[in-house]
Amino acid sequence: MTALTPLTALLVARQELAASEVASAAAALAAPEVADAAKAEFLLALADKGETAAEVAEFARAFRARAVDPGVGEWSARAIDLVGTGGDHAGGFNISSLVTLTLACAGVPVMKHGNRGITSLCGSADLFTALGVDFSAPPEKLQRALAELGYVFFFAPNYHPAFKHIGPVRKALAAQGRRTVFNLLGPLINPGRPAHALVGVFAADWVPRIAAAFDVLGAPAGLVGHGVIEPGRGIDELTTATPNRVRGFGRLGAVDGQWRAEDFGLRPAAFDELKGGDLATNLGILEAILAGKAPAGLVDTIVLNAAVALWIVGQTPDVRTGLDPARELLLGGAVRAKIAATREFYARP
Repeated sequence: MTALTPLTALLVARQELAASEVASAAAALAAPEVADAAKAEFLLALADKGETAAEVAEFARAFRARAVDPGVGEWSARAIDLVGTGGDHAGGFNISSLVTLTLACAGVPVMKHGNRGITSLCGSADLFTALGVDFSAPPEKLQRALAELGYVFFFAPNYHPAFKHIGPVRKALAAQGRRTVFNLLGPLINPGRPAHALVGVFAADWVPRIAAAFDVLGAPAGLVGHGVIEPGRGIDELTTATPNRVRGFGRLGAVDGQWRAEDFGLRPAAFDELKGGDLATNLGILEAILAGKAPAGLVDTIVLNAAVALWIVGQTPDVRTGLDPARELLLGGAVRAKIAATREFYARP
């Protein structure tokens, strides 16, 4: 019997785990000596019961404590993460990657936390690698990246060594079409601890729970959103092509409802305008965006997310005020210059 066995029994009985029990479970999940079968049984029982906001927050707290510290604390109070849970299978373009570059041009420090494409053909890490970002760079260089470029990408596998002993189980369960609590933790365990976050989740019913988890963790300010493409199908982004279920946390805790493109004076788009593809396809779309030749709905969606982020960090009084500055940075040459600066920075020894 492992430490997970009695905890699994509690979950099967539909009992919520206490903080101390979550801490014990996290230790067992990260332990190489605990059998994968026991880990799988526990994770499935937790998912079948339904994770509460408190449980998700405590798992996040446990794995934050096990993360590698990148030493960027001096930027954390002003920084933001732009991140989605993934798992929506919507096939959208890398919206948050372009928002990252736009915000960096606006002087907002961005600590992006992500991975390579798992449920998509091209994840944010795949795109940033193609733009010259070196994920093997030492912490000192990443600190300089924040100072010189205004953004940094924390490649998740480099900062969460504890996940090494959970990966095989997650992969096996994913092959069965089963998600686990680890599909929810990415946005909550950024090793740089940015004070702000704009988070997309794969399902509308997770919007309030993830927002509540951020509140449990004491996050200063942020927004969680989900774009509803059609009943039962959505995207882990705010878009101009969908109604967007949103919930704020921290300073923005009063935000709770649905946003549409029209609320901000933007044209509703067809979802096909937001579609991406593999890396080569997305690089082509990126060039079209910078050249002013991309679908209007995609450009507006990037601009909307950037404006929301500017509002979250307090740089603008409301979302509408940030739309024009974000559009000018995206299309006026600043983002193209930031990409060139990124390539030059990481090419330096």
